[in-house]
Amino acid sequence: MNLDLQKVKRMPIMVSLMMGAFVATLNETLLGNALPVLMKEFQVGATTIQWLTAAYLLVVGALIPITALIQQWLTTRQLFSIAMITFLIGTIVAATAPTFMLLLAGRLIQAIGTGLIIPLLMNTLLNIYPAEKRGSVMGVLFLIFTFAPAIGPTLSGIIIDAMNWRWLFYTTIPITIISILVGYYYLVNVTTITKPKVDVLSIILSTLGFGGIVYGFSATGNEGWSDPQVYGTIIMGSLALILFAFRQLRISNPILELRTFRFPMFSLSIILLIVVMMSMFATITLLPMFMQSVLLVTAFQSGIMMLPGSVVNGLMSPVAGKLFDRLGAKVIIIPGLLIVCMAMYLFTGFTLESANLQIILTHSLLMLGVALVLVPVQTYGLNQITSEYYAHGSAIFSTLQQVSGAIGSALFIATMSARSRSHLAQLSSDTEIEQLTAAVAGYSDTFMLGFVISIIAIVVAVFLRKNTKEKQAG
Repeated sequence: MNLDLQKVKRMPIMVSLMMGAFVATLNETLLGNALPVLMKEFQVGATTIQWLTAAYLLVVGALIPITALIQQWLTTRQLFSIAMITFLIGTIVAATAPTFMLLLAGRLIQAIGTGLIIPLLMNTLLNIYPAEKRGSVMGVLFLIFTFAPAIGPTLSGIIIDAMNWRWLFYTTIPITIISILVGYYYLVNVTTITKPKVDVLSIILSTLGFGGIVYGFSATGNEGWSDPQVYGTIIMGSLALILFAFRQLRISNPILELRTFRFPMFSLSIILLIVVMMSMFATITLLPMFMQSVLLVTAFQSGIMMLPGSVVNGLMSPVAGKLFDRLGAKVIIIPGLLIVCMAMYLFTGFTLESANLQIILTHSLLMLGVALVLVPVQTYGLNQITSEYYAHGSAIFSTLQQVSGAIGSALFIATMSARSRSHLAQLSSDTEIEQLTAAVAGYSDTFMLGFVISIIAIVVAVFLRKNTKEKQAG
């Protein structure tokens, strides 16, 4: 479909989509500071409660690959309306849930809507803005994609201390309804409706693949790496993804066009995205737990302490986009990764005596690094592919962004739980102070894992080429 870019009303289109994306991505981490409260409310442990975040990200990640296909069946307005109405239904279910399972069900319904809206927004942006303006626009877009999840724990802390946890969901309902109405009025179609054949087997393999891997990582906290439930589901998920990949390369209408990975710089960008998203979501989940369960601060206090980092991230995302347009990717991404790496190392030094200012500054440093990496990485990666791959490239980025966030949260929490138990077993008694000491050591070990992963990302970033307009696959 050839759009007349001079006639497209870009601003109303992007505002309507960004409103929907804001409430959808906000809910990825909105329960961050509420998790300790919900653990008491529903009498469940840390490795169970984290499914409210991990399962949300998992469903989003499993659904996003299908959206490249769905966008060839439905108009932009139709898909947006379906996504946001589904999200609204899930929000209402979660807000009124009397049990943990119904709360989880509401979160899963919300995730379906989120999984549809994220790639729709990215693909629309790629179609209505020329390449030379995408860095700046991507910066604004990632003001939503990163600032909304980053500010989630802060908002949840404020709401939890002032009101019942159900208001975490009630407060997003009006914004969702407004988004639906604005989107219905302003959105125009930016894709070609071709109605290709739906390959059900590919959908099943994709869901089993991502689901098995995330579930396996999540189960390590309770079962350990040697348990068949853990390595069995990870192996099953890996095999399903391998079969999914082979099938996509063989069928005429793949759900996800994996030939996009023939563009080598796009592939390197994906690796960097995975590392940064794992670090960000894991930290957003772990820090409130550390502050509330170890330092014994309130949900409100921990939320306020994470606010400066959220603000830094939000302010720097548009700046990073403009810097990308002027300077290219590599000179921004490598310093950003060095900052992420430094923050992860500083996290390992947290103790029972850590000052609030130390936590605030370290978290702000991390979120600065994340902003400097995420916007250039995705803009750079998508600029390396040709226009026929835009929908699939966007879907790949969005899929791995969510799945890596889910795996990062699950892996880091599982590591924290396992290492804390291991340290506690080595102590002479089980007093409250020794439990806290063991917990601190567990958190330190977990952030050291993040530090090692960040170093790997720096090595990968060295191989990025200059940000040229090169469009040839390698």
